[in-house]
Amino acid sequence: MRFLPPRAGSRRPLRRWALLSAVCLAVLPAGVAQAAAPQPSLLKSGRLAATSCPEPPLIDRGVPQPGEYLTAVVKCLNTSWSAHFARAGLRFRTPTVRLYPEPARRVCGIPWPQGADAFYCTKRATLVFPLTDAWIEDRTDLYPFKVAAHEYGHHLQSLTGIWDRYERRVHSDHTRQAELGRRYELQADCLSGVFLGSVRDSLPRTDQDWRALSEMLRASGDEGERHTHGSGANRVRWFERGYRALSPAACDTWTAAPSRVS
Repeated sequence: MRFLPPRAGSRRPLRRWALLSAVCLAVLPAGVAQAAAPQPSLLKSGRLAATSCPEPPLIDRGVPQPGEYLTAVVKCLNTSWSAHFARAGLRFRTPTVRLYPEPARRVCGIPWPQGADAFYCTKRATLVFPLTDAWIEDRTDLYPFKVAAHEYGHHLQSLTGIWDRYERRVHSDHTRQAELGRRYELQADCLSGVFLGSVRDSLPRTDQDWRALSEMLRASGDEGERHTHGSGANRVRWFERGYRALSPAACDTWTAAPSRVS
């Protein structure tokens, strides 16, 4: 996932995501849709139950608390999705979470990917969160919450076999990699929307906060020659599909028309 432009007043520009194939998932290549259709059990698992998620402040009395914030958000994600998987008869395990005061020289057994901020290491089922940079420093908006939920969406994809099918297709069909990667990333956007919608009523947020998040997603669309995550309009569309439906059934990016994953 590539980070969005910083909010007004942010001190540093955001870095672009790096591609981390097979080991860590931040920006992925892509391919044909139906060939990597997700495991049906996830899409047929029903609605995510509404739960409470106390959102701590990222800045408390002028003191940044990104570690405490992310720990609380991931705890909510674990509680909600583990209960959902249990009801659906799906096997679940919590991801490992690693918090870094600064990007390290190595992570997940490889050099830290250049330009990457938060990401998911697939083979080690690990969420990696640096506690610095504009994606989380000095923010008071919903963006860090959304980033955590998106990366957690990749964990759900890994648990249910979607990653394995995706990776096999990427290696066997090099002609359509970009499209498949966008379907993969947009599904994580949608799954993040499912979770945020399920906890919305418990968050101390205004309608303006949610509108601002949609605008940030729109601004995060693909630019230039690389098209790894989808247009801004499609990122908003898939996030809001999950947010409104509260169900992974809304997140079938694999059979969507190409225009919906452009």
